[in-house]
Amino acid sequence: MTDLSVSACALAVEPGFFRGRGIDELQQAMAEGGLTAQDLVRHAGAAIERLNPLLNAFVHVDIGAALEAARELDAERAQGKVRGPLHGIPVAIKDNVDTSDMPTTMGAAHFLGHRPAADARCVALLREAGAIVVGKTLTHEFAYGPTGDRSVQGASRNPWRTSQITGGSSAGSAAAVASGMVPVALGTDTGGSVRVPSALCGLVGFKPTHGRVAAEGVFPLSTTLEDAGVLANSVQDAQWFMQALSGGAIAPAAAAGTDGPRVAWVPNAPFAIDDSAVTACARAAAERLAGGPLREASDVTRHARALQSALGAIQRAEAYEVHAERVENEPAKFDPEVLERLRASRGVLGWEYVRALKERARLQDEFARLFRDIDVLALPTVAITAPALQQRSVAGPGSAGVRETLLGLTNPWNVLGLPAITLPAGWVNGMPVGLQLVAAAGSDEALLALAASRWQAPGN
Repeated sequence: MTDLSVSACALAVEPGFFRGRGIDELQQAMAEGGLTAQDLVRHAGAAIERLNPLLNAFVHVDIGAALEAARELDAERAQGKVRGPLHGIPVAIKDNVDTSDMPTTMGAAHFLGHRPAADARCVALLREAGAIVVGKTLTHEFAYGPTGDRSVQGASRNPWRTSQITGGSSAGSAAAVASGMVPVALGTDTGGSVRVPSALCGLVGFKPTHGRVAAEGVFPLSTTLEDAGVLANSVQDAQWFMQALSGGAIAPAAAAGTDGPRVAWVPNAPFAIDDSAVTACARAAAERLAGGPLREASDVTRHARALQSALGAIQRAEAYEVHAERVENEPAKFDPEVLERLRASRGVLGWEYVRALKERARLQDEFARLFRDIDVLALPTVAITAPALQQRSVAGPGSAGVRETLLGLTNPWNVLGLPAITLPAGWVNGMPVGLQLVAAAGSDEALLALAASRWQAPGN
């Protein structure tokens, strides 16, 4: 059952203060004196204290340090200095990104208690922009999984239905924002790890063009596929966050022209199974955004096998390179499911990896030509709604594995290094559905501007 009415769909938990409050609204309240950065941190702390036992979004929280930072930022504001849209805004950081003042564990027993010597470059940029880090959010172990229920700290739970997964690997970041513990959070995305949990939790999630955000201090899963990204309640909030995260390299931009965007619809098959209700929900949202019927991009599917083959060889080879010694010397510390994936990854041969890199370059050229005639590709972000915790197969016609189903529509764009955004499209059986838009390499600002100018939240 597809349902687009907000009143018919509600979170399973009483939301925190930041649910439905945008960064602009919070900034206006602080500018008018109705709120301070310290107030916002206290609201975050109260929501985390109440909701985290239910959702397991945060694995480390330091409200005391956050209040100290907030006092300094309030003092700056009183002196007329406002660093930008994130000044005084509480944020959460995924637990595979280095923070000098909090542990960074990668969700793994190997790194329990690990304290980095310095912030990751992206975290440093967020702090310089005035963001206040209140805590670290749960990641699927070593960010190597799309379910968010394999971590030394347990499983994150979906705020819409706590028996279901959030998606991963940016699992805690999604639960934290969707439930209103914080207004915005940092994630990372190697095959869909920002977009999958954003879609399953009803959020905006953005992955930039590969390399647009500094990777220094982000624990790698697959270095040529992975990017830091944002999970937010609105496109505008994602724009502000990405501007800070990239050091201004991805700045908000106005949508070009008044004509409707050239949107081409990509069919699920053969990338993933096709749940008719989910697909219909996402397609209806795409048609609303485009302002009419969509072009068909069925020719994209002829590249599906090459995309999946290149992605598989590149990701497995690069992931095993990171973990080879740990797999050999400390295998018992791994979650069994993650260990199994890593052991399977060591079978990639050198020539297969080199060939996959060459194939990726060829495919990037193919898609660069495709984007001369269209502005964005549109498709569901995830082919299904959130499965149950620990579920590993999708029942019914076209049954498939949960991992492959969750990632099938997101990971092609990682191998190509393209910017992609997921937008809330509606609900099926009370659970969120995401619409994914993909654009040409380097067109991050244009993609965000298009989404900001033409997307409306379901029910609005």
